[in-house]
Amino acid sequence: MRECNELIYSRFVKRPLDFILAFLSISLLSPIILVVAILVRINLGSPVIFKQKRPGINENIFTMYKFRTMTDERDEHGELLPNSVRLTKFGKLLRSSSLDELPELFNILIGDMSIIGPRPLAIEYIPYYTEQERIRHSVRPGLSGLAQINGRNIVQWEQRFFYDIEYVNKITFINDIKIILKTIKMVIKRADIGELGVDAPIDFDQYRKGKLEAGDT
Repeated sequence: MRECNELIYSRFVKRPLDFILAFLSISLLSPIILVVAILVRINLGSPVIFKQKRPGINENIFTMYKFRTMTDERDEHGELLPNSVRLTKFGKLLRSSSLDELPELFNILIGDMSIIGPRPLAIEYIPYYTEQERIRHSVRPGLSGLAQINGRNIVQWEQRFFYDIEYVNKITFINDIKIILKTIKMVIKRADIGELGVDAPIDFDQYRKGKLEAGDT
C-alpha cells in the first residue's frame, strides 16, 4: 500500500501540486521579485536574469532562470574577470538569502522543474556521471532537495548524489513537506553556504577528471 501511495503521489499529484505552489508563490512574492529585479539592475546592470542551460528530467535540456549575482567586468583583453572578483557583496547577499533563485519559480510553473528534487547541475557534468548517479535525472530537478538540507553547497559530490538517489527512490508527500520546511529554516539561518573555491567542492567535471587520471574509481 505504501509503495502504491508513493507511486500515485509521484506520478499524479506532485506535478499539479508544484504548479499550484509555484503559482501561489509567484503571486505572493511578486513585490519582492520586482524589488530584487530593480536592485539587480541598479547594482549589477543588465540583463537582470541570468539564463543557463541545465539537464532536466531524462536529461532533456532546459533554460534555468536566476537573478544575476555577478558583474560583467573584463580585463584589458576583453576577458571576463574571475568569478571571485565579479561576485559583489550584493551578489553574495542574493546567494546567501537564496533570493537569486526566485525566478526558478517560473521554471516550476512551466514544468521544467519541481519544488523538491535533485538540483539541476551543469550540462558539462553529464559525461562524468556513473549509471547509478544518472538516476537523479529520472525525475524533475528541484528548487531544493534532500542533498540541500543535508549540507546545501558544502556537501561533497558522492554524498550529494547519495542523497539525490535516496530521494528519487522514495518520493512521498510527507518527505517533500519535511524538505520544504527544513529548506525554509536553512534559508532563514543562511546555513551551509559554501564559497566557490574555498569550502564548496570544486566543479564536478574537474573533480571526476582528477579521480579518473589518478586511477581512483
